[in-house]
Amino acid sequence: MLDQHSPHGNGEIFPAHDSSDLLALAANLAATHREHEKHYGVAGLRTAQRLLEHSLTLKALAERWRSASATASTQRNPFAGADDLNDVRAIETSGVLFLESGERPPELTALRADLLHVAAEAASTGDYLGHAMESAWETAAGLLAVPALDDLLAERHAIIARDAHAATLLTWQARRLQRAVEILDRVDFRAEALRTDLAGPRRAPALLFAATELIDAAAEACVEAAGLVRRNERPWRRFHDLVERVRRA
Repeated sequence: MLDQHSPHGNGEIFPAHDSSDLLALAANLAATHREHEKHYGVAGLRTAQRLLEHSLTLKALAERWRSASATASTQRNPFAGADDLNDVRAIETSGVLFLESGERPPELTALRADLLHVAAEAASTGDYLGHAMESAWETAAGLLAVPALDDLLAERHAIIARDAHAATLLTWQARRLQRAVEILDRVDFRAEALRTDLAGPRRAPALLFAATELIDAAAEACVEAAGLVRRNERPWRRFHDLVERVRRA
């Protein structure tokens, strides 16, 4: 998987004019992008963990609100915790604490912003990577001009296909997170509004559960994309070694 800011991409944008140029470019890509993909094979797992932590926070609140009864506060201090709205798991995992002052907890605002940040990165990288792999697929046909590379042609094309698949996963990861935020925006997280919901339609828990399922699916896409990228390490290494042997011959 490649950073959208990579100057060359993995799209082999600069076609070689002869076999020596082609081999030099192939060696460069195999060396640099193998290392680049090592990073993204791990980065996706870190992102998935972040998303799952957000999901657990929202699930804890949804589970609490599914059965909690709205109660009028007897606390005069605005910094007192709202006993009917708080869930200790959400406080422990993300610091989400509802106060009797009634405002939306700032941690939920930060959670929403992080979901949109991850979505924007995934959408941008997925779009870039998808276009780069279209170019890479076309340019890889030039390898047919070097018979000595025939044995690993399939591996080189498999790398491109896996990266293209990862690009699609990133695109849908972004869309799921964007929709999850749209769902969360239907919930009024002020204490008064939540208590009204708990005493009436109790829609907030269902909305939160729906958002978490989309977030979980996005996290799974992160893990799958990272796995595809990690599978490229051995093919990249074998292809690089073969290219270098051909160049020295």
